[in-house]
Amino acid sequence: MRTDRLVEQYGLTTRLTHFPLHPETPPEGMALADLFAGREALLAQMQERLKAALDDAGLPYAERTHTYNSRLAQELGKWAETVQGGEAIHDALFRAFFAEARDISRIDVLLDVVRSVGLPEEDARRVLEERSFREAIDRDWQRSRDLGVTGVPTYAAGGFAVVGAQPYEVLEELVQQAGAKPRSAG
Repeated sequence: MRTDRLVEQYGLTTRLTHFPLHPETPPEGMALADLFAGREALLAQMQERLKAALDDAGLPYAERTHTYNSRLAQELGKWAETVQGGEAIHDALFRAFFAEARDISRIDVLLDVVRSVGLPEEDARRVLEERSFREAIDRDWQRSRDLGVTGVPTYAAGGFAVVGAQPYEVLEELVQQAGAKPRSAG
């Protein structure tokens, strides 16, 4: 991934902050046609741009017809960051949603994802049922608002930001604007 390359070349530390893109999405999900009612052309353009960007990044994508409330998935992701090997959950959740069109608001789907990356299923179940990372996600959502985030992904560094899937060169320019220097070779 592009961010992995930046981390390696610039010695950066990244921090994932969750953002509520469509927090109004009901628990059972929503047809994209309903979400974009009256703006069908916008939906088609958005899907084309997303597919092109993901293809360019070598990431999987399948056209979706529904969107789902991602709140529980975000809480699960926040928990996974506290577990050894947990960083793998983010790519697995991405695949489940964007490549497999799975309903990531459902606990059974989330536990499938947990199993797929080898994290402790019973711990994950407890986190999801008790909602023990709810406040952490509330803080992330507030931080997103404070940063002025309006879309995903948003990359921010040193007071600068870019929104959307970006080529590596744009992300590199962002971190350089923020004062990052490449590691010296050797």
